[in-house]
Amino acid sequence: MELVDLFVIGLALIFLRLWWRYWSVTGGGPKNLPPGPPGWPLVGNLIQVILQRRHFIFIVRELRKIYGPIFTLRMGQRTMVIVTDSRLIHEALVQRGPTFASRPPDSPIRLVFSMGKCAINSAEYGPLWRTLRKNFVTELITPTRVKQCSWIRKWALENHMKRIKSEAFENGFVEVMSNCRLTICSILICLCFGAKISEERIKKIESILKDVMLITSPQLPDFLPILTPLFRRQMKEAKALRKRQLECLVPLIKNRRAFVEKGENPNQEMVSPIGAAYIDSLFGLEPATRGPLGEEEYVTLCSEVISAGTDTSATTVEWAMLHLVTKQEIQDKLYQEIVAVVGKNGDIQEEDVEKMPYLDAVVKETLRRHPPGHFLLSHAAIKDTELGGYTIPEGVFVEFYTAWITENPDIWSDPGEFQPERFLHGDGVGVDVTGTRAVKMVPFGAGRRICPAWSLGILHINMLLAKMVQAFKWLPVPDAPPDLTETYAFTVVMKNPLRAVILPR
Repeated sequence: MELVDLFVIGLALIFLRLWWRYWSVTGGGPKNLPPGPPGWPLVGNLIQVILQRRHFIFIVRELRKIYGPIFTLRMGQRTMVIVTDSRLIHEALVQRGPTFASRPPDSPIRLVFSMGKCAINSAEYGPLWRTLRKNFVTELITPTRVKQCSWIRKWALENHMKRIKSEAFENGFVEVMSNCRLTICSILICLCFGAKISEERIKKIESILKDVMLITSPQLPDFLPILTPLFRRQMKEAKALRKRQLECLVPLIKNRRAFVEKGENPNQEMVSPIGAAYIDSLFGLEPATRGPLGEEEYVTLCSEVISAGTDTSATTVEWAMLHLVTKQEIQDKLYQEIVAVVGKNGDIQEEDVEKMPYLDAVVKETLRRHPPGHFLLSHAAIKDTELGGYTIPEGVFVEFYTAWITENPDIWSDPGEFQPERFLHGDGVGVDVTGTRAVKMVPFGAGRRICPAWSLGILHINMLLAKMVQAFKWLPVPDAPPDLTETYAFTVVMKNPLRAVILPR
């Protein structure tokens, strides 16, 4: 081969390498994106990530050490900017909230279930989102409405206590997660539809909604839409699941509408007064950009409430109970506080848990040590903007990796230890879980897109823990200690569900 040929080939290889780096990091344009690992043409870093065969969070942790607190990944046709620094997260979500308050495009499968992003979580920042969120806040989480619906929690918690007592008698132990999911799901179904239904129907709804969350998790066509035709089976399965979801929930909607409009209640299923159920407010809602909502939109909006509220709350209770089981001194201290406020056999009211600072500290430490998700839901900038000295183009996926904040030894002392006392007289005193003042932990997000029902979720967690610890002493199952191993579903859950022995107090 001539020397000239070798020179030309060498130049071509150098050019190709530089082009790969340029394209993979910037997307092919001079956008001043944050730095990131070089990728391959067309697929960017996608294949590199897949070939590692590790969960995404472990890859993010390593890349943070290499590229700093803000970096870019090109995942096929999806550009992702990963933000891990508490100050940058606070700047984006709170100080410049409106700029980063939108959502990126949804995948075709997610659109099947969101009815074109007609949901509070997925709606783009604008009139539709404002209408849906304002209606939700007004109808479900005002102090008046929370108090009006306290009987629902009382009814569900009474059933919960009877059920775990019966399960312990039959099996010798209690499985915490399944019982908490069932209880919280029953509360949210009643809040949404104003109905008391059988445990069998509740379990069916819970199962379908869990399947919805799993099928809408990221898949290969989300990153490479050109492959969508190869995933026709998944789309067919999604449409079949959507049909089951509608068949399960539409009868509740129709029964509630008949109750509201005609007073019909043949099987006495409807128990909330007219106007006290979330669905009642949706019947007359007409978002300016969309017009009147239909049954499919009702199913989407109510499913959103039930799914998000059930998983995050039940997961938090399970992790809290794990630490109470493994650290009996924490459980004893919590029990003594409960007894001091309401007595050994007193009926715990919702206002009573507000007088229990150690309970509050246990819950906050659980949310710090085991946040429901390692990432917030994906955000998107409404226009090209700047963050951390880099350009964030409109519409790219901005991912806030918030778990690192709760693990950061510069923010928390002994971050791997479970120490509720830190919130009474330590580095957790005065911490704002909403992230408004500063971001030290944001289990519910922050800014414009913070979970609107976070306070309701905290109430459910507090009530469950207080009732369960007041009535029973929780102990490990002999020869089967609790397992701290995590796994990653919609929330970060225990790989092996917590089982515990209970002894009446």
